[in-house]
Amino acid sequence: MTIYKSVTGKKKILKLYDEQLGRLKTVYSDKWISTSFGETHLIETGNLVGIPLLVFHGGNATTAYNLLACDFLMNDFHIYAVDTIGHPGKSEEVSLSARNYDYGKWAGEVIDALGYESICCFGGSFGAGILAKLMCAAPEKVQRAGLYVPAGIKNASAINSMSMMFPMIMYWITHKDNWLKKCMLPMAVTEENITHDIYETAKLSINYTNVKAGMPSNVAGKDMKNCKAPTLVMAAEKDCLFPAKRVLPRAEQIIENVTTYLLVGRGHMSSLTESEKQMIIEFLKRE
Repeated sequence: MTIYKSVTGKKKILKLYDEQLGRLKTVYSDKWISTSFGETHLIETGNLVGIPLLVFHGGNATTAYNLLACDFLMNDFHIYAVDTIGHPGKSEEVSLSARNYDYGKWAGEVIDALGYESICCFGGSFGAGILAKLMCAAPEKVQRAGLYVPAGIKNASAINSMSMMFPMIMYWITHKDNWLKKCMLPMAVTEENITHDIYETAKLSINYTNVKAGMPSNVAGKDMKNCKAPTLVMAAEKDCLFPAKRVLPRAEQIIENVTTYLLVGRGHMSSLTESEKQMIIEFLKRE
Protein backbone atom coordinates (compact mmCIF):
# COMPACT_ATOMS: atom_id res chain seq x y z
CA MET A 1 0.00 0.00 0.00
CA THR A 2 1.67 3.21 -1.15
CA ILE A 3 1.21 6.67 0.36
CA TYR A 4 1.82 8.26 -3.04
CA LYS A 5 -0.94 9.05 -5.52
CA SER A 6 1.29 8.23 -8.50
CA VAL A 7 4.76 7.06 -9.43
CA THR A 8 5.36 10.46 -11.02
CA GLY A 9 4.36 12.23 -7.79
CA LYS A 10 6.75 10.09 -5.74
CA LYS A 11 9.59 10.90 -8.15
CA LYS A 12 8.88 14.63 -7.85
CA ILE A 13 8.90 14.50 -4.04
CA LEU A 14 12.14 12.51 -3.90
CA LYS A 15 13.75 14.77 -6.51
CA LEU A 16 13.06 17.81 -4.30
CA TYR A 17 14.22 15.81 -1.26
CA ASP A 18 17.59 15.07 -2.89
CA GLU A 19 17.94 18.64 -4.20
CA GLN A 20 17.39 20.04 -0.70
CA LEU A 21 19.89 17.58 0.76
CA GLY A 22 22.39 18.76 -1.82
CA ARG A 23 22.19 22.26 -0.35
CA LEU A 24 23.33 21.16 3.11
CA LYS A 25 26.60 22.76 4.15
CA THR A 26 27.77 19.63 5.96
CA VAL A 27 28.61 16.11 4.81
CA TYR A 28 25.77 13.62 5.21
CA SER A 29 25.15 9.93 4.67
CA ASP A 30 22.06 7.74 4.27
CA LYS A 31 21.29 5.16 6.92
CA TRP A 32 18.62 2.45 6.94
CA ILE A 33 17.54 0.59 10.06
CA SER A 34 14.94 -2.09 10.76
CA THR A 35 12.02 -1.71 13.18
CA SER A 36 9.00 -3.92 13.78
CA PHE A 37 6.94 -1.22 12.03
CA GLY A 38 9.09 -1.26 8.88
CA GLU A 39 12.36 -0.13 7.35
CA THR A 40 13.29 3.39 8.43
CA HIS A 41 15.59 5.82 6.64
CA LEU A 42 17.70 8.46 8.36
CA ILE A 43 20.20 11.11 7.35
CA GLU A 44 23.32 11.12 9.53
CA THR A 45 25.04 14.51 9.49
CA GLY A 46 26.33 17.39 11.58
CA ASN A 47 29.30 17.12 13.92
CA LEU A 48 30.02 13.40 14.07
CA VAL A 49 31.94 13.81 17.35
CA GLY A 50 29.23 16.03 18.81
CA ILE A 51 26.33 15.15 21.11
CA PRO A 52 24.01 12.57 19.46
CA LEU A 53 20.65 14.16 18.58
CA LEU A 54 17.61 12.45 17.05
CA VAL A 55 15.54 14.91 14.99
CA PHE A 56 11.90 14.48 13.87
CA HIS A 57 10.39 16.51 11.01
CA GLY A 58 6.93 18.06 10.75
CA GLY A 59 3.86 17.01 8.78
CA ASN A 60 3.61 17.72 5.03
CA ALA A 61 7.39 18.06 5.18
CA THR A 62 10.48 15.89 4.89
CA THR A 63 13.76 15.34 6.70
CA ALA A 64 15.57 17.09 3.83
CA TYR A 65 13.59 20.30 4.30
CA ASN A 66 13.85 19.98 8.08
CA LEU A 67 17.64 19.80 7.97
CA LEU A 68 17.75 23.08 6.04
CA ALA A 69 15.51 24.64 8.69
CA CYS A 70 17.61 23.18 11.53
CA ASP A 71 21.03 24.01 10.13
CA PHE A 72 21.84 25.88 13.36
CA LEU A 73 22.17 22.48 15.08
CA MET A 74 24.86 21.18 12.73
CA ASN A 75 27.99 22.45 14.51
CA ASP A 76 27.21 21.07 17.95
CA PHE A 77 25.33 17.83 17.37
CA HIS A 78 25.81 14.44 15.73
CA ILE A 79 22.44 14.45 14.00
CA TYR A 80 20.25 11.51 13.09
CA ALA A 81 17.38 13.04 11.10
CA VAL A 82 14.70 10.42 10.63
CA ASP A 83 12.16 10.09 7.82
CA THR A 84 8.86 9.54 9.61
CA ILE A 85 7.50 6.16 8.62
CA GLY A 86 4.40 6.45 6.44
CA HIS A 87 5.24 10.04 5.43
CA PRO A 88 6.97 11.51 2.36
CA GLY A 89 10.60 10.45 2.25
CA LYS A 90 12.50 7.18 2.05
CA SER A 91 11.16 5.17 4.99
CA GLU A 92 8.67 2.36 4.50
CA GLU A 93 5.19 3.48 3.43
CA VAL A 94 3.39 2.09 6.48
CA SER A 95 0.62 4.17 8.04
CA LEU A 96 0.68 4.32 11.83
CA SER A 97 -2.05 5.67 14.07
CA ALA A 98 -1.40 9.13 15.49
CA ARG A 99 -4.05 8.53 18.14
CA ASN A 100 -2.13 5.94 20.16
CA TYR A 101 1.54 5.48 21.03
CA ASP A 102 2.62 3.63 17.88
CA TYR A 103 4.78 6.54 16.72
CA GLY A 104 6.41 6.66 20.14
CA LYS A 105 7.09 2.93 20.08
CA TRP A 106 8.53 3.22 16.57
CA ALA A 107 10.80 6.09 17.70
CA GLY A 108 11.96 3.96 20.64
CA GLU A 109 12.91 1.16 18.26
CA VAL A 110 14.81 3.67 16.11
CA ILE A 111 16.89 4.61 19.16
CA ASP A 112 17.54 0.94 19.92
CA ALA A 113 18.58 0.24 16.32
CA LEU A 114 21.02 3.17 16.41
CA GLY A 115 22.67 1.53 19.41
CA TYR A 116 21.79 4.06 22.11
CA GLU A 117 20.20 3.39 25.47
CA SER A 118 19.00 7.00 25.47
CA ILE A 119 19.51 10.07 23.30
CA CYS A 120 18.71 13.79 23.12
CA CYS A 121 15.74 14.52 20.85
CA PHE A 122 14.33 17.51 18.98
CA GLY A 123 11.14 17.83 16.95
CA GLY A 124 8.79 20.43 15.52
CA SER A 125 5.04 20.32 14.95
CA PHE A 126 4.07 16.72 14.02
CA GLY A 127 7.65 15.70 14.85
CA ALA A 128 7.29 17.20 18.32
CA GLY A 129 4.09 15.17 18.64
CA ILE A 130 6.09 12.03 17.86
CA LEU A 131 8.60 13.07 20.51
CA ALA A 132 5.80 13.58 23.03
CA LYS A 133 4.53 10.08 22.24
CA LEU A 134 8.09 8.73 22.70
CA MET A 135 8.35 10.44 26.09
CA CYS A 136 5.25 8.48 27.13
CA ALA A 137 5.94 5.14 25.42
CA ALA A 138 9.65 4.87 26.27
CA PRO A 139 10.55 7.68 28.70
CA GLU A 140 13.86 6.09 29.67
CA LYS A 141 15.16 6.53 26.12
CA VAL A 142 14.96 10.36 26.16
CA GLN A 143 17.94 12.21 27.68
CA ARG A 144 16.76 15.73 26.91
CA ALA A 145 13.88 16.90 24.73
CA GLY A 146 13.17 19.99 22.65
CA LEU A 147 9.59 20.42 21.41
CA TYR A 148 8.97 23.29 18.98
CA VAL A 149 5.36 24.38 18.16
CA PRO A 150 4.35 20.89 19.29
CA ALA A 151 1.39 18.74 18.44
CA GLY A 152 0.27 16.27 21.08
CA ILE A 153 0.39 18.48 24.20
CA LYS A 154 -2.88 20.39 23.87
CA ASN A 155 -4.02 20.77 20.28
CA ALA A 156 -6.46 23.49 19.23
CA SER A 157 -10.07 22.57 18.56
CA ALA A 158 -10.92 21.83 14.93
CA ILE A 159 -12.74 25.13 14.55
CA ASN A 160 -9.40 26.95 14.76
CA SER A 161 -8.37 25.56 11.38
CA MET A 162 -11.68 26.30 9.64
CA SER A 163 -10.18 29.39 7.97
CA MET A 164 -7.88 27.06 6.04
CA MET A 165 -10.61 24.76 4.75
CA PHE A 166 -12.20 26.93 2.04
CA PRO A 167 -8.86 27.92 0.44
CA MET A 168 -7.79 24.27 0.51
CA ILE A 169 -11.01 23.16 -1.21
CA MET A 170 -10.51 25.86 -3.83
CA TYR A 171 -6.91 24.73 -4.33
CA TRP A 172 -8.04 21.13 -4.85
CA ILE A 173 -10.54 22.36 -7.45
CA THR A 174 -8.36 24.89 -9.26
CA HIS A 175 -4.75 23.90 -8.43
CA LYS A 176 -3.93 27.62 -8.39
CA ASP A 177 -1.03 28.61 -6.15
CA ASN A 178 -2.77 31.65 -4.69
CA TRP A 179 -5.36 29.40 -2.99
CA LEU A 180 -2.71 27.20 -1.40
CA LYS A 181 -0.90 30.28 -0.11
CA LYS A 182 -4.19 31.55 1.36
CA CYS A 183 -4.59 28.16 3.05
CA MET A 184 -1.12 28.41 4.57
CA LEU A 185 -1.43 32.04 5.67
CA PRO A 186 -3.25 31.36 9.00
CA MET A 187 -0.28 29.19 9.97
CA ALA A 188 2.33 31.62 8.66
CA VAL A 189 0.65 34.87 9.88
CA THR A 190 2.63 36.81 7.24
CA GLU A 191 3.47 35.86 3.65
CA GLU A 192 7.17 36.38 4.37
CA ASN A 193 7.10 33.22 6.50
CA ILE A 194 5.97 31.11 3.53
CA THR A 195 9.44 30.52 2.14
CA HIS A 196 10.10 28.85 -1.21
CA ASP A 197 11.24 25.63 0.48
CA ILE A 198 8.26 25.50 2.83
CA TYR A 199 5.86 26.13 -0.02
CA GLU A 200 7.32 23.66 -2.51
CA THR A 201 7.70 20.89 0.10
CA ALA A 202 4.12 21.28 1.34
CA LYS A 203 2.72 21.66 -2.18
CA LEU A 204 4.23 18.40 -3.42
CA SER A 205 3.10 16.57 -0.28
CA ILE A 206 -0.46 17.85 -0.65
CA ASN A 207 -0.55 17.17 -4.39
CA TYR A 208 0.96 13.72 -4.44
CA THR A 209 0.50 11.90 -1.11
CA ASN A 210 -2.31 10.34 0.90
CA VAL A 211 -0.92 10.49 4.42
CA LYS A 212 -3.71 9.30 6.70
CA ALA A 213 -2.19 9.75 10.14
CA GLY A 214 -3.83 13.01 11.20
CA MET A 215 -2.21 15.13 13.88
CA PRO A 216 -0.82 13.36 16.96
CA SER A 217 -3.49 13.32 19.63
CA ASN A 218 -2.87 14.82 23.05
CA VAL A 219 -0.79 12.57 25.26
CA ALA A 220 -2.15 11.40 28.60
CA GLY A 221 -0.81 13.36 31.55
CA LYS A 222 -0.35 10.22 33.64
CA ASP A 223 1.89 8.72 30.95
CA MET A 224 3.96 11.87 30.44
CA LYS A 225 4.62 12.07 34.19
CA ASN A 226 6.88 9.03 33.81
CA CYS A 227 9.37 11.03 31.74
CA LYS A 228 11.92 12.84 33.88
CA ALA A 229 14.03 14.19 31.00
CA PRO A 230 14.70 17.95 31.02
CA THR A 231 12.32 19.30 28.37
CA LEU A 232 12.09 22.60 26.50
CA VAL A 233 8.66 23.43 25.06
CA MET A 234 8.41 26.39 22.66
CA ALA A 235 4.94 27.42 21.51
CA ALA A 236 3.76 30.30 19.33
CA GLU A 237 1.30 32.96 20.48
CA LYS A 238 -0.61 33.02 17.17
CA ASP A 239 -0.35 29.32 16.31
CA CYS A 240 -3.78 28.28 15.02
CA LEU A 241 -3.00 24.56 15.41
CA PHE A 242 -1.15 24.36 18.72
CA PRO A 243 -1.61 27.75 20.42
CA ALA A 244 0.73 28.71 23.22
CA LYS A 245 -2.15 29.62 25.52
CA ARG A 246 -3.18 25.96 25.46
CA VAL A 247 0.17 24.22 25.02
CA LEU A 248 2.37 25.94 27.59
CA PRO A 249 0.07 25.66 30.65
CA ARG A 250 -0.55 21.96 29.98
CA ALA A 251 3.14 21.33 29.39
CA GLU A 252 3.86 22.86 32.79
CA GLN A 253 1.16 20.66 34.29
CA ILE A 254 2.14 17.27 32.85
CA ILE A 255 5.92 17.41 32.22
CA GLU A 256 7.96 16.98 35.38
CA ASN A 257 11.13 18.83 34.35
CA VAL A 258 9.96 21.47 31.87
CA THR A 259 11.11 24.86 30.65
CA THR A 260 8.51 26.75 28.58
CA TYR A 261 9.06 29.57 26.13
CA LEU A 262 6.54 31.82 24.36
CA LEU A 263 7.21 32.75 20.73
CA VAL A 264 5.64 36.19 20.95
CA GLY A 265 3.58 37.39 17.99
CA ARG A 266 4.38 34.38 15.85
CA GLY A 267 2.37 31.63 14.24
CA HIS A 268 2.94 27.98 13.47
CA MET A 269 5.31 28.80 10.61
CA SER A 270 7.85 31.26 11.92
CA SER A 271 11.57 31.91 12.12
CA LEU A 272 13.65 31.61 15.24
CA THR A 273 15.83 34.52 16.32
CA GLU A 274 19.55 33.90 16.72
CA SER A 275 19.19 34.08 20.51
CA GLU A 276 16.38 31.50 20.40
CA LYS A 277 18.50 29.16 18.29
CA GLN A 278 21.31 29.53 20.81
CA MET A 279 18.88 28.83 23.64
CA ILE A 280 17.90 25.52 22.02
CA ILE A 281 21.54 24.56 21.48
CA GLU A 282 22.52 25.36 25.06
CA PHE A 283 19.49 23.56 26.49
CA LEU A 284 20.14 20.36 24.54
CA LYS A 285 23.88 20.43 25.36
CA ARG A 286 23.40 20.96 29.09
CA GLU A 287 24.41 18.02 31.29
